[in-house]
Amino acid sequence: MTTIVKLLIGALITLLASHNKTTTINDHKPLLHTSSVAKDPIKTKAFKVLSNKCNVCHEKRNPRRVFTMDNMNDWSNDVYKQVFIKKRMPKGKKIKLTSDEYQDVLTWVSSLKTN
Repeated sequence: MTTIVKLLIGALITLLASHNKTTTINDHKPLLHTSSVAKDPIKTKAFKVLSNKCNVCHEKRNPRRVFTMDNMNDWSNDVYKQVFIKKRMPKGKKIKLTSDEYQDVLTWVSSLKTN
């Protein structure tokens, strides 16, 4: 019985060790390769909007939701709801999205929903 338990523990440790080589430590999601990110103009354009228009406020008021290239896809459904459905973002009168910026963000969200 102890031999089986030791084998199972050893297999689990091996599996976890090989899994950690391909994931980040913090969120255990696959790492994004910079070459694939650089080749994705839709995501790059959307990140530019999120970085320039959204992160300005989020850094001050909601630092847990600052957008990065690594986490932005995780927030895409929330972005869609807040920007396009509820029309609550961006807040205030100082920051406005141009029609091109709205389109870039919508194209990015739509591309994730179709994949």
